Amino acid sequence: MEKKIHTFFQSGLLDKYILDETSASESLQVEHYIDTYPEVESEFLRLQNHLQILAKADAVEAPKFILDNILNEIEEKETPVVQLETTRRKTPWYSIAASIVALLFAGTAYTMYEQNQALLEENQVVVDEIFDLRSDIDINNQKLDDVMRQFMKLNNPETEKYVLRGNARAKNLKTVAYINAVEKTSMIDVVSLPHLEKDEFVEIYAQIEDKFVSLGILDPSDKKMQTLPYMENALGLSLRIGSNKNSADDASEEAVAEIELKTKNN
Repeated sequence: MEKKIHTFFQSGLLDKYILDETSASESLQVEHYIDTYPEVESEFLRLQNHLQILAKADAVEAPKFILDNILNEIEEKETPVVQLETTRRKTPWYSIAASIVALLFAGTAYTMYEQNQALLEENQVVVDEIFDLRSDIDINNQKLDDVMRQFMKLNNPETEKYVLRGNARAKNLKTVAYINAVEKTSMIDVVSLPHLEKDEFVEIYAQIEDKFVSLGILDPSDKKMQTLPYMENALGLSLRIGSNKNSADDASEEAVAEIELKTKNN
């Protein structure tokens, strides 16, 4: 770097710049060196100060009558006085270019930040959707597993199938019962139920010897296979239309559908 500065001093460009004898490109080069290297700036200030001292030393004081004549001439012609602006050093072109680049970089960085934030939000939405999808898949797999289990039970050779159809009082009644005496499981498929009043319901009973045991009330809104308690040694099944007005354990209502079950002895 010292060699570069020494070469610059030897070129005489600084002296020409002080005397305003440099071209536009040479002026830019000199100003670059002044702004970049403190040694050049110090030498520039020294030469500039020395030039001012020489100018003052060689100056000749003008006679006083000349100043008076000039002032009188100005007053007669009313020539406006123009204020001279102090000469200012022009901002180097590379400083302006650096500022423009900095502004462009800041704008690009902000745009990239906004795009990154939007991308993060989109990724979060995708993650949430995947999580919900996995949850739905687990639920559907569970339902499918239940259906497959029921299907295996229904297709088990030991499973007996019984169709219960309603009599004249309940013409639309149709259910299918599936009973497996080996695995001791009992299910019923409610195909259709008769028209019921607001306080009426259909209840299923199992006949054991000379008494009837309630296995529960059929849910008309449940379209799936409904599980029933398995009753050992049951002789038959019957469906009865009950009412909330009757006693809870009243099984004296006439059956609207009934079927005998196969036994080991049959």
